[in-house]
Amino acid sequence: MSRELAKEVLSIEAEGIMAVHDRLGDEFEQAVDLIMACPSRLVVTGIGKSGLVGQKIAATLNSTGTPSLFLHPVEAMHGDLGMVAATDVVLAISYSGETSELNRLLASIKERSIPIIALCGRKDSTLSRHAIVTLDVAIPREACPLGLAPTTSTTATLAMGDALAVALLNRKQFRAEDFRKNHPGGSLGARLKVAIREVMLTGTKIPSVSVLASLAEAVAELNAKNMGAVFVTGEGKELRGILTDGDIRRLLSSQANVLDVSLTEAMTPHPLAIASDLMAADALSIMQQHEITVLAVISEQGELVGILHLHDLLGKGEFRFLI
Repeated sequence: MSRELAKEVLSIEAEGIMAVHDRLGDEFEQAVDLIMACPSRLVVTGIGKSGLVGQKIAATLNSTGTPSLFLHPVEAMHGDLGMVAATDVVLAISYSGETSELNRLLASIKERSIPIIALCGRKDSTLSRHAIVTLDVAIPREACPLGLAPTTSTTATLAMGDALAVALLNRKQFRAEDFRKNHPGGSLGARLKVAIREVMLTGTKIPSVSVLASLAEAVAELNAKNMGAVFVTGEGKELRGILTDGDIRRLLSSQANVLDVSLTEAMTPHPLAIASDLMAADALSIMQQHEITVLAVISEQGELVGILHLHDLLGKGEFRFLI
């Protein structure tokens, strides 16, 4: 019974996020442009459950390269408004758009000609009228059976905040090493600073064959190591190429007779590689930039000494980033 109810709640919340997804329009680009043009900070404000969501949004923005602070509307009206500079942009959160404490604050902010972005479920609300841009997070229904407790609405609001953070991250070309700089301490910071040689797979765990091997031998190694790729090396173990699952699929779908194709014809020469003395975060940046899942690790002489798989960095291996 409880499990079925839980599934229903998750379905309702997913329905709410998809409703927001389907309505998303040019106003989102306007909001991103406004924040990108801001020379100082994004001030996030809201009260109650919206305030708690706002605190999380501000934290996510800070960690992904958009300087932000959370401002409590009541405390702001008793002096904390001094934290807001004329060059800031305000992101105000209220599902109804009629939260009295928030709207009193926004009237003061508007008097200072500070631009306001509304994160709201009603475009005809007082909050929306204060704002330059309104991000509509209206949902069909709350997951709460009474229709009273903010459930789907807060989930949709949080998801919109995440969408903003990721869009801004992309615009700013924020990289893994930038993320590392914002997390110098704690478990995450320590893991991002680990040298590649400490986490790479070595020895017989590396899927590799000689450049003199046949295509069939390379495919056998590909299947045996199950890493999605096999590296091809020269006589001195120097990295010469890579053969991936995708290469095999493309080869099979072509008109060529597979039995007549050599390994050097099927492989991709000069694959991306990284030095073992760099950091794991540097490897992650390369993988993200080039949208690859495996990366060769080479010595100063260009010899293949290890391999990194994205799973080892992000969750399936023993080395994990707790992002």
